[in-house]
Amino acid sequence: MSENKWIDDELESVVEQGVHNYSSEEHWVKPEDPLLLERLEWFKDQKLGLMMHWGPYSQLGLVESWALSDVDEEWSRNEIDWDIDAEELKRQYFNLNKTFNPLRFQPDLWADLAASNGFKYLNFTTKHHDGFCMWDTKTTDYRITGPDCPFHTHKYADITKQLFDAFRARGLGISAYFSKADWHTPYYWAPGMRPGTTTSRGPTYDPKQYPWLWEQFVKFTHEQIMELMTNYGRIDVLWLDAGWVNDYRDQNIRLGEVVERAREIQPWLLSADRTVGGPYENLITPEQTLPDRALHVPWESCITMGSAFSFRYEDNYKSVRQLIHLLVEIVAKGGNLALNVGPQPDGRISKTAISRIQGMGEWLKVHGEAIYGTRICEPYSVGNIQFTQKDDKVYAFYLYKSEQENVPQELILPLQREISLSRIDLIGGSDALEYRRTEQGIVVRLPEAETGGKAPIAHVFRIQ
Repeated sequence: MSENKWIDDELESVVEQGVHNYSSEEHWVKPEDPLLLERLEWFKDQKLGLMMHWGPYSQLGLVESWALSDVDEEWSRNEIDWDIDAEELKRQYFNLNKTFNPLRFQPDLWADLAASNGFKYLNFTTKHHDGFCMWDTKTTDYRITGPDCPFHTHKYADITKQLFDAFRARGLGISAYFSKADWHTPYYWAPGMRPGTTTSRGPTYDPKQYPWLWEQFVKFTHEQIMELMTNYGRIDVLWLDAGWVNDYRDQNIRLGEVVERAREIQPWLLSADRTVGGPYENLITPEQTLPDRALHVPWESCITMGSAFSFRYEDNYKSVRQLIHLLVEIVAKGGNLALNVGPQPDGRISKTAISRIQGMGEWLKVHGEAIYGTRICEPYSVGNIQFTQKDDKVYAFYLYKSEQENVPQELILPLQREISLSRIDLIGGSDALEYRRTEQGIVVRLPEAETGGKAPIAHVFRIQ
């Protein structure tokens, strides 16, 4: 295969500017194992997870990993503003482990913050594409507990263990992010195997031409996954990134083999082999977007609180109102929100991110019954009105874009289907509101106290 053809095939529709596409609902494969089906229902109950991209790259305040790929330089290096060529950039990047020393890391505070503000699980990057391991792996010295990393003597040095234990102790689920690509190991980016210095997302050699080297990489990857599945307590989801590494193209890592080995230890384990499809993509994972319609399969949108997955020194954070609206629409369409926060290189979460998390928690403490444990309800999502349901109750969310938006005395909820209707309550407000049925849906009259002053994030109605 030619050099250019190989690269073109590798990049085909998998990822663009660091954002992955997502698999279609039609290609989702329903598991046959009753336990996995039960765990998918558990997953669909959770609704809100805390995602965290963190590693030595946080010191730069730039996009994680991607600047290492020469074929992605047009977008991944657009913030690199110091005089440096590509090879020196890679050298500097791969040496960031020697200065990564997050002495202010407090895993219990992170876990308390998440648990007390409505988050139900943690999705943590144990390893991104750059190959740096945030756990005490025995496969490489390029790890948080490696001798070159100054943090390796700290009592919290095994960051993955500390976080998984802290979040699990508070009843939260654990989703382990793991990149199947590894741009540090010579089993994947083997020096001198490709003419010139160009690096891309895939290996620097054709696995079909060098099967023995590829087998080394497969064994390396399996060993790392099994370390996480064996030594780090209960894992609920194995969340696999780098969709260009898959068993249906040239980069076959025999994923099913290692997932089934892991399930011998953790039979409840869900697998998210994202963008790949097939039996090991138990849940679909849109990135920085959400579907334009409801999906009838398990799914989770991973979306950043700020502008990027990794920490930025100056970032634009979404408001609490925007974040709640995002969550509500995702839930109305049948999904979960994995809200990404990039920790600082010193081991703290920024004050702005903390304030957003707490703001979401305040809202969820009042309105959470319309979020958690719910399922989709026609007509799902209509403009600024969203619907969910649980047991014999239907919930309707009327969202306001800003505090300045006019709050009408009467709202039309476009619920056309026949439901047994005895009362409508305003969650966090008055019970037994006035209402009437019309051809357009259900017209609800708000109490006068709700129509004056600033518009809330949403009015949430319980219909039963």
